[in-house]
Amino acid sequence: MREKTLADIQLGQKATFTKTITEADIILYAGLTGDFNPIHVDAEYARTTRFGQRIAHGLLVAGLVQPALSEITTPGGVSLHYEFNLKAPVRIGDTITAEAEVIHIRQDKPIVTLATRCTNQRGEVVIEGKALIYMVSEIDRQA
Repeated sequence: MREKTLADIQLGQKATFTKTITEADIILYAGLTGDFNPIHVDAEYARTTRFGQRIAHGLLVAGLVQPALSEITTPGGVSLHYEFNLKAPVRIGDTITAEAEVIHIRQDKPIVTLATRCTNQRGEVVIEGKALIYMVSEIDRQA
C-alpha cells in the first residue's frame, strides 16, 4: 500500500463519515473508557436533567471525525493535535455526519491542518474543531 504524502493532499479537500449513535455505542464506550457518568448510562437519572434523556459522550462523538481524517491523510499521516468545542448534545438515535476539510498545508514542515465538524440529522453543528496531522511518510522518504 502506497503511503500518502503532501503531494496527495489539496487545500479544500474534504471527507465525511456518517454513523447513527446507538445505546450499544454508549455502553461500549463507557466500558472502554471507564466513563460511567450517569448522564450517559442511567436513563432514570438522565430524565431528571435538562437533556431529558441520556446523551452520548462528547469524546465518542468527537472520535467520529477520525475516519474522515484518515481518508485524507492515511496511510502516511499521524495525529499531532486535536481541539474541539462541544456545541450541542447528541442523543441515542441521532445520525452524525463528521467532516474533515484541509484548511492549511505547511510549507516548512509536513503538517496538514484540517477543520472538523460534526452535524446531526437536522443539520445542527454538535462539534467543531480542528486537527493537525504530521505526514511522517515525507520524513521517512528523506531519511
